[in-house]
Amino acid sequence: PSARRASIVGTYQNQGTDMKQLAQSILRWGSYPLVFGGSTLAIVYTAYAGMAYWPMVPAISLAGVLAVAVLERFRPFRAAWLADHGDTNTDIAHTVVNLAVIQLTAMWIARLGDFVPPEWRLFPVQWPLWSQLLLVAAVFDIGLYAVHRVSHAVPWLWRLHAPHHSAERLYWLNGERRHPLHAALMAAPGLTVLFAMGTPSELVAAWLAILVVHLTFQHSNLDYRVGPMRHVIGVAETHRWHHKRDFEDAQVNFGEFFMIWDRALGTYFDSRDPLGDAAVGLREKDYPRDYWSQLLHPLKRAAAANVTSQK
Repeated sequence: PSARRASIVGTYQNQGTDMKQLAQSILRWGSYPLVFGGSTLAIVYTAYAGMAYWPMVPAISLAGVLAVAVLERFRPFRAAWLADHGDTNTDIAHTVVNLAVIQLTAMWIARLGDFVPPEWRLFPVQWPLWSQLLLVAAVFDIGLYAVHRVSHAVPWLWRLHAPHHSAERLYWLNGERRHPLHAALMAAPGLTVLFAMGTPSELVAAWLAILVVHLTFQHSNLDYRVGPMRHVIGVAETHRWHHKRDFEDAQVNFGEFFMIWDRALGTYFDSRDPLGDAAVGLREKDYPRDYWSQLLHPLKRAAAANVTSQK
């Protein structure tokens, strides 16, 4: 009887282990397609159905963001990154401000494209809706790539970009840890081209909502996989290399959504080692940690540099 009891217990334990491994595998491989894919399909459906942007689209985007926050707790890339590093309040402030700016852009600024006279419009509104959205994504993304890459080479742009890289851990709130001036500079080229083409405002708004969910995944502490698609889409597997503290080694993987720009222009990097124990963040030890100081620090440094150059 005792041997049979032990056998039964062992069988249940094995089944429990198998179920746990299955759940972990589903989280690893299913998180991105289910959450990002589901959010994207829902947002695209609102466009096909002609539904108003507010409140449905922001609600879908927010649900995707919060889903990543929850999933991190079940399968973190690094357990240590789950703990507050004295950055949570700062990241919340960054996120609230930047999401508000995105909403303003989606609801009002994106309407600039609607004012282009029909005879001047270059945007192919006759294409299928999904291909129109893909064109919006490509035009916007190449602008993001260009400014992002230049920001790592031009000192005054780097000062504005540095708050994003000052995070000493990567988790779901890092995607919007951006100086609002730098966020505006990054978005400006793509938006300008799209508006000049006469792009319908609802397409621009839809893509911005989709991108918010993707950037949450890209900077998340979630141990997820997308297989070969990591060579095409800028997910956390490849983007973590961009945040390495060793700045000279982090001049890679600038793509916000697509990795095709990195691959075409020689800035793509991939490795079987998933970042290992490499630290992220800045080498600058005394970089400010609170929100308002991070907003003012780049401007103060710019002013100091200007004074020095005039002496």
